[in-house]
Amino acid sequence: MSGRLIHNGALSVFFITLLSCNQLASKMGGNDHPYTNRLINETSPYLLQHAHNPVDWYPWGEEALTRAKTEDKPILVSIGYAACHWCHVMERESFEDTAVARIMNEHFICIKIDREERPDIDNIYMEAVQVITGSGGWPLNVFLTPNQEPFFGGTYFPPTRSYNRPSWTEVLENVAVSFRDKREAIDEQATRLRDHLQNNTDKLVQNNPIEGLTVEELFSREHLQFIYSQLKPRFDKKHGGFGGAPKFLNTMNLQFLLRYHYFIGEEEALEQVTLSLDKMIRGGLYDQLGGGFARYSTDSKWLVPHFEKMLYDNALMITVLSEAYQVTQKELYKKTIEETLDFIAREMTNDDGGFYSTLDADSDGEEGKFYVWQEGEIDSLLGDKATLFKAFYDVSTKGNWEHKNILNRPLGLEDFADKKKIDPKELEAQLQESREILFKARSGRIRPGLDDKILINWNALMASAYAKAYAALGHEKYREAAVGNIEYLVDIFRQSKKSWELHHTYKDGKSQHLAFLEDYAYLIEALINVYEISFEEDFLEMADEMTEYVFDNYYDPASRLFYFTAVQQKDILLRSKEIYDGATPSGNGTMAGNLHRLGIITGKKKYTQAAVAMLNNTKSLILQYAPSFGKWANALVDFAYPIHEIAVVGKKANQLARDISALFIPNKLVMATVKENDKFPLLIDKTGNGGTLIYVCRNYACKLPVSDMESFKKTIAAP
Repeated sequence: MSGRLIHNGALSVFFITLLSCNQLASKMGGNDHPYTNRLINETSPYLLQHAHNPVDWYPWGEEALTRAKTEDKPILVSIGYAACHWCHVMERESFEDTAVARIMNEHFICIKIDREERPDIDNIYMEAVQVITGSGGWPLNVFLTPNQEPFFGGTYFPPTRSYNRPSWTEVLENVAVSFRDKREAIDEQATRLRDHLQNNTDKLVQNNPIEGLTVEELFSREHLQFIYSQLKPRFDKKHGGFGGAPKFLNTMNLQFLLRYHYFIGEEEALEQVTLSLDKMIRGGLYDQLGGGFARYSTDSKWLVPHFEKMLYDNALMITVLSEAYQVTQKELYKKTIEETLDFIAREMTNDDGGFYSTLDADSDGEEGKFYVWQEGEIDSLLGDKATLFKAFYDVSTKGNWEHKNILNRPLGLEDFADKKKIDPKELEAQLQESREILFKARSGRIRPGLDDKILINWNALMASAYAKAYAALGHEKYREAAVGNIEYLVDIFRQSKKSWELHHTYKDGKSQHLAFLEDYAYLIEALINVYEISFEEDFLEMADEMTEYVFDNYYDPASRLFYFTAVQQKDILLRSKEIYDGATPSGNGTMAGNLHRLGIITGKKKYTQAAVAMLNNTKSLILQYAPSFGKWANALVDFAYPIHEIAVVGKKANQLARDISALFIPNKLVMATVKENDKFPLLIDKTGNGGTLIYVCRNYACKLPVSDMESFKKTIAAP
């Protein structure tokens, strides 16, 4: 759910009758709190938020799971995250209520999970709830047998019947009664559901033959046209984005449209990207004073966001904005990249170069309170500057959201300046002065909560974003941030120099939880991206070694896909495979792209063959459900339009290579060395002949080298 009510679907009669709960939370100490439970020993900010509930919460682990089996009690798993608005609402309404807690503690083993710490558990039980109810979201509340098998669940439940939902107390009591009186039916339903979850992905994936077919036959340009035909009907031609409210960023699909425009020449694809980005940036989705994007818009106009700011959303937006800037050179995109990365550096970066996870939607117990304004506040702070500011940022007495004002820009700067007969530069200077005054005043408000844990997957996305921003804008501090973050991640998450076993999360000097496929996939991608702006070969060697580790511990040769969890992960119901894009790119889709590029970098045919097999086995899904397979579609582009293998060798290799990286050539791989190199096939036997030469190759077969950028552009453009 998280910030909006997601309809739970009609709860089946069986499960409504099939619902009941457990004993008052034990007082385990605590000075100013009447209740303290086991979550007090955790590091997750989300779990710590619940450490003083009267509910006898356990963290996920052996103690809780063993007790459930010993006492033969159902398990209640409640999953959320620190920035989740409706998680806070349900906590206040139900989990802080001693009468509700008494029911929960008497009848259930109650477990709290931070979905950002344990996305593997969240994935399994979210899919189960979606099967049961038809939809999902957070908070996620799911009931399990003592063997961890789900049999009922939902998202937010109110304290009394409302929103067409039963009350939380009704749910608890009905589940408890059904578990006691209809145990056989529950166990049978749980077994069926588990079997469905176990086999769901493998049923979707086809094991298609490859033998005797060329890559061009497997992945054709007609496939890209078909994908575009699936996306086009979803274009919102008025407000940008895809579909109606609520509206998410859909950055992977925007990246596909940029590629489609580049290769096919379809102007409408580029127009949809620029319309979408312009409207997002000018809307309330974007923090007009402090920079950075909220997670999604609750309306179709991008005006009213769900106010939480997630690291991953901002990383993905920086990436697509950097590419869009390379294509269009729009000043708006450059400014937005700079403002957003200033926000990341100011509010979401620790002293060692790690990136924090989220900023809450709520402050002082109210959603969006930190960000919105009354007209009188602006008048008081800006004085005679207020009239112009209010006109530009859509501020009025009645407000544009719940009698308050979300700052947004109905008109672009040039259009507004033309309407008001003001010089655009003068207008921007006046607005900048006003923004600084309001930003300073806003900084004195009660701030949204910060989830300061470090997640390897989201950090890797931001490292890639910094690399893309450096390539587009050339700001040295972006290159330094990308390189520094990669070094920091390896330092805190690697468990031993003898192995690439990584942990997933880090806080208070402690890393924990085995890394997931996304962690490796995004980090390997970041290593390649950061190499292409730094040309530090250690990053490629790490990417190669990490990929071998992923094959050893995550690969399923039967489906030719990767599991979400490592083979040594033992505390979960089953090992799932995630193939769809969600708010973040598919781990498998990311690995397909990584393997293709690493196959070129290392010369390892098994990498390229694995990438081809992954894409071939999911191709029918990519074509049929294109909006959910944007990352896969972008990987497919690199086969339909084979990668330009670019080697820059000689005295000024790094500088020329960075000039090449500044260009939007989506199917390029750039390697550079100032001296002879025998480590990587693309660089072997290539020299600068006393100067610097650029080699453009396909399958290591190279055209005649050139020595300057103009000649390079002509070489790339030639068939």
